[in-house]
Amino acid sequence: MASFVLPHALHGRGPHKVIAVHGWFADRSAFDPVLADLDQEAFQYALVDLRGYGEARGEAGAYTSGEGAADVLALADRLGWDRFSAVGHSMGASVVQRVLAAAPHRVRRLVGISPVPASGLPLPPQQWELFSSAAHVPENRRAIIDLTTGGRRPAAWLDRMVQRSLACSDPKAFRSWLDSWSGEAFAAEVEGSAVPALAVTGALDPALTAELTRQTWMRWYARSELVELRSAGHYAMDETPLELIRAVEDFLRADGDVQAAG
Repeated sequence: MASFVLPHALHGRGPHKVIAVHGWFADRSAFDPVLADLDQEAFQYALVDLRGYGEARGEAGAYTSGEGAADVLALADRLGWDRFSAVGHSMGASVVQRVLAAAPHRVRRLVGISPVPASGLPLPPQQWELFSSAAHVPENRRAIIDLTTGGRRPAAWLDRMVQRSLACSDPKAFRSWLDSWSGEAFAAEVEGSAVPALAVTGALDPALTAELTRQTWMRWYARSELVELRSAGHYAMDETPLELIRAVEDFLRADGDVQAAG
């Protein structure tokens, strides 16, 4: 286990280092829709594959946010990044919040895109059955994606999202990660943090809403901000990539040490 290196791809050459962590349904290809338009002069992004996904699809592990955070910190060490900002989508936001809990002095800025709160996200019985069986039932993955994007997306897009999810995730790991992001609560470990923390939510997402974020993220982080994207659901990278880039990079640039490219 000690020799494991989180699979990753570097984009950009800027001085502000950023590690980005995908969510439950995708590997690092989740960020493909935004890559072409990132500010690669101001930032350098490391996009990672968590255990059980992408190039780490066959990697053994506990498949928990704590383990994921340890892997992220080990990668930062390998890259020589003493301080960096951390971005996480959905489940990935649990991982980056765990990074903050473990090493608050190393995190410049924290971003959660449709973030699962550090209190976990307990699901009622009917939803639990839908989510827990999605590991082996593609139709359930499709139903979840459709539900969390407001039932407004084209059938072909839903099908493509499901196929990507099936191709890039190991079913056992996919199922195990659900237990972690839904059931583990660690809010006490981050509450009161002064690290600037942005949450980006989608107005079409009925689950991880702006209101839930106000009750969780906004209460725990002393320097928190919230941006709600009106035309996005749960997958802002796919649904509203340019609006997402603007919200995230404006926030990262507000660190004060980064100037806009051009």
